[in-house]
Amino acid sequence: MITIYDWFGYKQPNKELYQLIKEAGFDGVLLWWSDDFGRDCFGRNDYRNGPQIAREAGLFIENIHAPVIHENNLWHDNLDGEAATECYLQCVADCAEFEIPTMVVHMPHEDIPYNALGLDRIKRITEEAEQLGVNVALENVKNLSNLAYVLEQVDSQRIGFCYDCGHHYRFYPGDDLLSKYGSRLMALHLHDNNGSYAQHGLPFDGTTDWSTTMKKIAETGYSGATAIEAMNWDYENLSAKEFLHNAFERAKRLEALR
Repeated sequence: MITIYDWFGYKQPNKELYQLIKEAGFDGVLLWWSDDFGRDCFGRNDYRNGPQIAREAGLFIENIHAPVIHENNLWHDNLDGEAATECYLQCVADCAEFEIPTMVVHMPHEDIPYNALGLDRIKRITEEAEQLGVNVALENVKNLSNLAYVLEQVDSQRIGFCYDCGHHYRFYPGDDLLSKYGSRLMALHLHDNNGSYAQHGLPFDGTTDWSTTMKKIAETGYSGATAIEAMNWDYENLSAKEFLHNAFERAKRLEALR
């Protein structure tokens, strides 16, 4: 199965976008679960309409990505910290409501140390996930100590790992994240390290050793989708249709390496 993140830079209504994704050959989508970063460009809170529109286009919904503007508040002993917790609890409930198996979330950044209050909040989220049958996949960004702490402290089949290869090689190239946390792998974000932001490029356009990366993913026993999380930041000369066809061809090459 091959999937793609559904918000890769082209401002088009969901119905048009999902049809293009399906026509390019993708089996499913990862949904950005927020209006942040210009997603609500059509002024209708359209991300909540995404599941139905994606399914009408014949696409499987692999997971949602929780908002990222709250993540650093999760460890803070204040109202913002409680609001962040409630946001993630709502995302778990939304997964259950829309019959989406997994949500992806960021832990706080490296410079905000974990604490007992934060762990208690994670345990609340875990309890909700267990009750509703939803997976919560913690994504590696610049947050390895916090991510590792939660995975070590929370022993639940509903709490696992979202492996982002671009963030891995940008922030922690010397750490073998898949060997450490591959047994809890729940989701992938695959993109290359080229371009203006040194991340979120199309696979094979940067210096990532894809043969080694995909082999290590295969060695974890992970059987989920080959999921592309590229952006059009350095491909603005391509139409959305052209970008998607390029992304799908790269994804097929990655799939063959598994």
